[in-house]
Amino acid sequence: MIDEARLLASRHQVLREAIDPRLPGLYRGKVRDNYDLPDGRRVLVTSDRLSAFDRVLCHVPFKGQVLNGIARWAFERTADLCPNHVLDYPDPNIVVGRRLSILPVEIVVRGYLAGTTSTSILTMYRAGRREMYGQTLPDGLVDNQALATPIITPTSKAADGAHDEPLTAAEILERGLLSEALWQEVSAKALALFARGQQLAAERGLILADTKYEFGLDAEGTLRLADEIHTPDSSRYWRADTYPERLAAGQRPHSFDKDVIREWVAARCDPYRDTIPEIPEGLIWKTALTYVEAYERITGRRFEPPAPTPSIDERVLAALAAFHQ
Repeated sequence: MIDEARLLASRHQVLREAIDPRLPGLYRGKVRDNYDLPDGRRVLVTSDRLSAFDRVLCHVPFKGQVLNGIARWAFERTADLCPNHVLDYPDPNIVVGRRLSILPVEIVVRGYLAGTTSTSILTMYRAGRREMYGQTLPDGLVDNQALATPIITPTSKAADGAHDEPLTAAEILERGLLSEALWQEVSAKALALFARGQQLAAERGLILADTKYEFGLDAEGTLRLADEIHTPDSSRYWRADTYPERLAAGQRPHSFDKDVIREWVAARCDPYRDTIPEIPEGLIWKTALTYVEAYERITGRRFEPPAPTPSIDERVLAALAAFHQ
């Protein structure tokens, strides 16, 4: 059980952005604010922004720290399968990594018929499609059912404001996005990482239903994992104990991800085109507690929230100051 009273004192600690004008190479992602240093390092600050449908929906307390902490835990447990970009963790919301040339293909591995976005296999399957991402799914599957074997569903990496587009392996090679050798390496490592992630999740009473991987090449041409791995933002986790009965009842599995807010928004507007309605504070706090519970369930560690003072903005900017030239 989450000790909600312990977290309430730090509820106001929300990192909306981390902008330091004295640092070079600022790039603002949907969730992370990144700086490219002259020596080849990249400083990534994980904010509390919650992104879905190619846009920022709201800010969730503790989310950035949770993501950074879970990614650190998972990177350490998968380093034998694929090297990663990590060099240091100078702050609970900051990771310093090697600057990589990010591959122009986003890799999503799916073990279940699930999802809410336009590129999810469940959305396509409900629309009557059986051929997708170069894969053929059988008739008769139900929402959130396990696939016979995990599949890779790659997408293009769209510019900010645009939508990712589904790709097949043949299209990736035909467009020259990746060489055949690199695609084979990426595919093999993605499936191995997913298998390890599912194993670790199962040990904690969880199901890793699907996940997204970001790969890049370092200066020596070595393929490395970047960004984050097996977090509630890049992955869909379900509770294993209630999954069978909820599947049989046609109910959504109990989850540890941002699907609650995604589904609340999707039920009230077209999230790709309409103005996003104001999300209730109660739903945001419930989501914050879900992220904390996810951290503790996935890692087996107690979550330590930021102290009530100083402000999280001051703390993060003080950590960034160490990189000033």
